[in-house]
Amino acid sequence: MDIARTPQGPKKNRRRILYAVSGALLAALVTLGIARLKPAAPLVDRSLIVIETVKRGPLLRQVRGSGSLVPIEVNWIAATTDARVAKVVTQAGTEVRRDTLIIELSDPAQVQRTADARFTLQAGEADLVSLRHRLQSEELNERAEAARLKAEYEQARLRADVDQEMATKGILPDLTRRLSRNAADELGNRYQLEAERLQVNAAAVRSQIAAQQAKVEQLRAQWQLQEQQLASLQVHAGIDGVLQQVNAEVGQRVAQGTNLAKVIRSTQLKAQLRIAETQARDIVLGQAATIDTRNGVVQGHVIRIDPAAQNATVTVDVGLDGPLPRGARPDLTVDGTIELERLADILYVARPARAQEQMNGTVFRLDSSGATQVKVKFGRGSVTDIEIAGGLREGDRIITSDTSAWDEFDHVRLN
Repeated sequence: MDIARTPQGPKKNRRRILYAVSGALLAALVTLGIARLKPAAPLVDRSLIVIETVKRGPLLRQVRGSGSLVPIEVNWIAATTDARVAKVVTQAGTEVRRDTLIIELSDPAQVQRTADARFTLQAGEADLVSLRHRLQSEELNERAEAARLKAEYEQARLRADVDQEMATKGILPDLTRRLSRNAADELGNRYQLEAERLQVNAAAVRSQIAAQQAKVEQLRAQWQLQEQQLASLQVHAGIDGVLQQVNAEVGQRVAQGTNLAKVIRSTQLKAQLRIAETQARDIVLGQAATIDTRNGVVQGHVIRIDPAAQNATVTVDVGLDGPLPRGARPDLTVDGTIELERLADILYVARPARAQEQMNGTVFRLDSSGATQVKVKFGRGSVTDIEIAGGLREGDRIITSDTSAWDEFDHVRLN
């Protein structure tokens, strides 16, 4: 007997779709929950980290840099004219005196220029002597003329006086008296003009001689310059010290201004340190410093700060106050520490690996379950220590070694 079956296809399809959607939703919720789960705190070996304690007390702020010893006095000797190197007399590394001959140069043209300058000077001096003699002769002639006019004037004046007396007595006509008086006055005027001309000519003579003398001095200066350039072909040390460099070879042509040699005073040195520009802002002149030559330590003070930074460093010169340690020489590598200031009572800790002055940062502070990451504000810093401006208290213990591998974790476990 056949039994009629009720159609159930559409219901089964709906049920299957509902089961599928529910499963997908459940899988999505599970995935989201797993994604939101925080990773487990990492386990850190206590022996592989550095732990320091926050302290309160005085702090000596310092900055440190490396550099070298350099001479204070350096004499670069340059060629004063184009020449050829004839002979290298003294080799680098030799102790020299200021008059020690280092290099002999040769320049025939300079020899000729010096001779020409000397002959020109001699000609100018001869012209000066000739001018003096000519002007003196002219002056004597003018003086003789003035003396003659004076004598004639005196005679005419005496004659006029006599004629005046005789005319008064009626012995001589008045016309004769007047003529003799006019003659005397004329000679008097001529004598006066000649005397004035003598004064004017004397001033002109002085001007001509001064002009010729200036020309002679100019020629003498030119000759002396040529003599100095000729003498400079014999290159001397110039100062007492050590010949550090010789930049010339026999037969080489050198141009004017070419540096031929370098002489230094090896007993007068200073330290030239390279300080990171981020640490150099508090350095001022006069601050105390300590220079370690690796053969000894010498005290000093800051004497110069380079106004410009190069390669993220600032060059600081330190003058040495004490005697140099044994073995100190130019270009010797040294380490230097500069004292910035002494702080009386502050909260500080050994500088963490990534701590920067006057910046915010994070450190891991130890607690009963391990170490928790906390925010910290750093203040002024020194070579090994840094001020804590906020976020930590005295007695807190923190990890100061590099913790960059745990930045994504708020907490680490220590074993």
